[in-house]
Amino acid sequence: MNVQVTGPKIYFTFDIFGLEIPFTETMRNMLIVSAFILIVCLWLASGLKKVPKGKQVFAEWLVKYFYNMVEDTMGRHNLHFTPYIGTLFMFSIVGSLSSMVTLKPYTSNLSVTLTFALMTTVMVWFRSIKTNGVGGWLKSFVDPVPVILPLNIISEVANPVSMAFRHFGNIAAGTIITSLIYGALASLSNMVLGWIPNDFIANIPIFQLGLPAVLSLYFDLFSSYLQAFIICTLTMVYVGGAGPEGD
Repeated sequence: MNVQVTGPKIYFTFDIFGLEIPFTETMRNMLIVSAFILIVCLWLASGLKKVPKGKQVFAEWLVKYFYNMVEDTMGRHNLHFTPYIGTLFMFSIVGSLSSMVTLKPYTSNLSVTLTFALMTTVMVWFRSIKTNGVGGWLKSFVDPVPVILPLNIISEVANPVSMAFRHFGNIAAGTIITSLIYGALASLSNMVLGWIPNDFIANIPIFQLGLPAVLSLYFDLFSSYLQAFIICTLTMVYVGGAGPEGD
């Protein structure tokens, strides 16, 4: 069995202010997915009518789904975060599902999921400062007693790290496990049929039929949706908790 699990390919590098920036497979796939999402959104938003039908019904259902999700988790007063949460969800799930069209999912790259987590952390800090002021935000690190300062700092660092590794770990693990199973099934097919003189029949990967499709339902569909939902839920909880309370 010959299975190789490697990082993203580097296609070329370009110079920015003296720094060599690589253009990687992850960056390429992110551009492809971004263009795909943009085209789908423009298509869904075209030709809107007062009485919805066809694609407009789906578009309105999708928008309502995200608004309901934000309202249920963050409250009605935070509905203005819905466009961001919806974008994060779609960018995450479509990126993970891109493996179904032979693209390496960029959510299996730690730098991408860490960026998601850091964006959430910056939003939390910004809301906390906006609500309590710089002094109130800094004071929160020594509440309820100053001796707890190191634990609060560790908590601030642990939140984005856990978010990033949870998302990255699940998607990367699914990719690796699927690759290993495909390789093992290919070896099993070759062992069972390899004795047949006819090369065409001997190379038929009979054991790669069926089981990989079942695994794909979990690793590609269920796991992709679950990880997108989790990172959006955590973002809503953290950001909502950093702002003022409301109805």
